[in-house]
Amino acid sequence: MAFSAAELHVLRRSLAHALQSSSVPLAAEEVQDCLRLAQSVDDVVQEAARLRAFLVEDLARYRGALPGSLSGYLELLQDALAAGYEPVPDDLAALRALRANPVAAALLDRAQAVAERSVRRRLSTAPAPRTRLLALAGGRDGQPDRPAPQPKEPPRPPQPGRPVPTPGEVFPPRRKPTPPPAAERAAM
Repeated sequence: MAFSAAELHVLRRSLAHALQSSSVPLAAEEVQDCLRLAQSVDDVVQEAARLRAFLVEDLARYRGALPGSLSGYLELLQDALAAGYEPVPDDLAALRALRANPVAAALLDRAQAVAERSVRRRLSTAPAPRTRLLALAGGRDGQPDRPAPQPKEPPRPPQPGRPVPTPGEVFPPRRKPTPPPAAERAAM
């Protein structure tokens, strides 16, 4: 994110004021400068999100046109990774298929490292699994009500109400048609 010189000046003043221990209110002009700075930052964030969405869509188009778009895809993926893009499984699969190309092989190593960091980060920030409730309000002495363990019965094979037909009964063998008797042939 880049700021102009005037925006940096306003940012410095705002930070200096926030860090001061005095409770002197900001002047109206300083408040307006801070609001303009906040609007500029919001605009930059929105533009970055729009650009990122365009880049991801463009990358998907190039990936779909592989191997014909190899050089364009690799260049676009390098730019995307430099901008903080986290490769999706389709990117990794495409790079694996193209690893005969030295640029694609190097990019595969880089993309795998980024993907692994991304997965580790997501796993480390994942909420803790829910724990079981050990007691419910109104229970006996704070002990949960547990059903008594049931004795386990050995599994029984299913016993159908009628016998299971054999394949020969379901699909009877075909009989060859019998030729007409010789007497009928002679009469014809």
